Amino acid sequence: MSGAVDVVHTPADVRRARYAVGAVFTVHGAVTGSFATRVPWIQDHADVSTGQLGFALAFTAFGAACAMPLAGSITHRFGSRAALRALLALWTLALVLPALAPNLPVLCLAMFTYGAAAGMADVAMNALGVEVERLLDRSVMSGLHGMWSAGALIGSAGGTLAAHLGADARLHHVLASAVLTACGLVVCRWVLDIRPSEDEEPPPRFALPPRSALLIGAVGFCAVFAEGASLDWSAVYLRDRLASSAGVAAACTTGFMFTMAVARIAGDAVVNRFGTVRTVRAGGVLATLGGLLIVVSGQPAVAIGGFALMGLGIAVVVPLCFAAAGHSGPNPSQAIAGVATITYTSGLIAPSLIGGVAQATSLTVSFVVVTVLACGLVAFAGVLRGGERKGAKVSPRAAAVPDPRS
Repeated sequence: MSGAVDVVHTPADVRRARYAVGAVFTVHGAVTGSFATRVPWIQDHADVSTGQLGFALAFTAFGAACAMPLAGSITHRFGSRAALRALLALWTLALVLPALAPNLPVLCLAMFTYGAAAGMADVAMNALGVEVERLLDRSVMSGLHGMWSAGALIGSAGGTLAAHLGADARLHHVLASAVLTACGLVVCRWVLDIRPSEDEEPPPRFALPPRSALLIGAVGFCAVFAEGASLDWSAVYLRDRLASSAGVAAACTTGFMFTMAVARIAGDAVVNRFGTVRTVRAGGVLATLGGLLIVVSGQPAVAIGGFALMGLGIAVVVPLCFAAAGHSGPNPSQAIAGVATITYTSGLIAPSLIGGVAQATSLTVSFVVVTVLACGLVAFAGVLRGGERKGAKVSPRAAAVPDPRS
């Protein structure tokens, strides 16, 4: 690799890069939404049971956890723009694999590859988001994750339409993959091209996360656990515990997703006004209050309100954890990969653990566990303080901003 690239970025370049990274987050989310809506078709095509499907889906998180540490090495070698362009294209193209699987072993392999591509692109785009945030000297990560949620909604809307029309998921995903790959290649033209200095050592291909990432990841673990539990079990909770209709139960999950998306899009203004730690603590209070409403509710409307508060409270936590990780040390990609690995693990174990606790006791007790973890956001938000934004603000008068080191 060549030495340090003496590149400068004007304030306009940085603002353009912010919108480009936002578009990248949208593309990434659209892949997830496109896949999620066709899981029933994929299950039927591969001829697997519900339990076997759950086993195969676990390979997604496994693949992501194994591959995410590689993202830093790839970015170091090729530069942030080329790395993101390649990794995002790998992710959008991986969308076609699960629908092609004819049986369980092939489906597991497809999901492992799908998860690995997702994880590496996730680390690369979050690292670039952190750099844009540092140059602007104001929070943008919550809004970027809001764009991911918007992309997931767009992808799921397209998938819902395809499913309603009875379209073959293989055709649907080939078309979606082609469109999203083209969009990704275009928008990556305007992201920052960050390269290491000549004497900078390449990061190890595999390394344990730094201690700072472990502490920050613990906060993210609490939020993602609550998110996974609410997404997968909110409708079941209303149906089984409160005897709600299928429509009302589905509306509860939709409401939870909606409040998360809105809170993420609006979250940057709150973070810029009150700071990371106070925002996460306030979110923890809201999530805890939501959990208490869920646990004590005897009416569907109260439980729906509780899940909405839960979504509102945890929405910005993961974006802020990624931002704090990226600002906490000299190697943003490695720290972000560490936090992402922890949060992916949380998302993997939450649904099954909630089900296990419910089987042994009740769903109410399961959401007592979720509520206790929400309290953890209040107690441990302070670990994000050391990773708050550092760096000079890009002023309108500045002629150029030096290209940061990766």
